[in-house]
Amino acid sequence: MAKLYYRYGAMGSSKTANAIMVQYNYMERGQKVLMVKPAMENRDGARTLKSRCGLSAECVFMEELPDLPVETYDCVIVDEAQFLTRNQVEYLVHIVDDLNVPVIAYGLRADFQGNFFEGSQYLMAWADTIEEVKTICWCGKKATCNARVVNGRVVKEGDQILLGGDGQYISLCRRHWSSGDVGAFGDLHLGD
Repeated sequence: MAKLYYRYGAMGSSKTANAIMVQYNYMERGQKVLMVKPAMENRDGARTLKSRCGLSAECVFMEELPDLPVETYDCVIVDEAQFLTRNQVEYLVHIVDDLNVPVIAYGLRADFQGNFFEGSQYLMAWADTIEEVKTICWCGKKATCNARVVNGRVVKEGDQILLGGDGQYISLCRRHWSSGDVGAFGDLHLGD
């Protein structure tokens, strides 16, 4: 029986690298995998998933999924799933429940203000299995929050989505996110 998995983590927790490694594991066993991302996510090229550690894979857009023969695949992997709409998450549920194809979605749990993205909200509500991809704060504790940093300071105002802002985000533990303490990262002048 297929399942919908949501694997979430703070920024820099290797979600995309994990997604690409899972694709490789399926392919190594002769199985077909469909890699997917939302069309709005184009930082690394229109049809490319790229991890910070250098792994990359070709993909299709989530918006194209209803027109593709998804039932011919052994697994669907979705990256940047926090950017999905409720209807798109419902479509992933359809793939799992009606087409019996497992879906593994990777994304953030919350934005820089601590609020759910639409996609993460419904994935957290409807996924069969929810798993955390862990990373650490500068202090060594588990990082659970995404901080937007401008001029070396944590900001909590602004648009929810800021694509291409890799140099403006760091992962922090809840304590340091709440206090705005970026540790040594403040010396790097993130977001300048």
